[in-house]
Amino acid sequence: MKIYLGSDHNGFHLKEKVFAYLAKRKYDVEDVGGHELDPDDDFPEFAQAAAIQIIGDDSKDPRAILICGGGQGMAMAANRFRGIRASVIWDAEEARMTRNDNDSNVLCLPSRILDDEDVVWQDIVDTWLHTPFADAARYKRRNTQIDELA
Repeated sequence: MKIYLGSDHNGFHLKEKVFAYLAKRKYDVEDVGGHELDPDDDFPEFAQAAAIQIIGDDSKDPRAILICGGGQGMAMAANRFRGIRASVIWDAEEARMTRNDNDSNVLCLPSRILDDEDVVWQDIVDTWLHTPFADAARYKRRNTQIDELA
């Protein structure tokens, strides 16, 4: 599984921790930016970079983790792209549900809540990465309907 990782300045420090955490566990991780702490950067460019990578990736189950202050901006920007199902997640149960029911392929983390909560974000990331999509007919139908809106 390829994981694209992006953040704006508000999520930069958490992104660095998430990158190290995933790399240590031998995940194939690509940082799509910001590559340096820039207080004037804007989250939509990093959400777009990750979404484009996922859409163009032919590997099995490519995903992204996007991080900004509240997570909402990244989710809104990423969800503009057909085939992207981005969810703002703050606990492991929501991470499980968004994978099981919605086949979420983009995890958006709120750094203002999680930056100093290593155990919490690690549990969220692990749960999200290891929870399979239930593949129920109603869930697949709903995801198709979402893509038709884009």
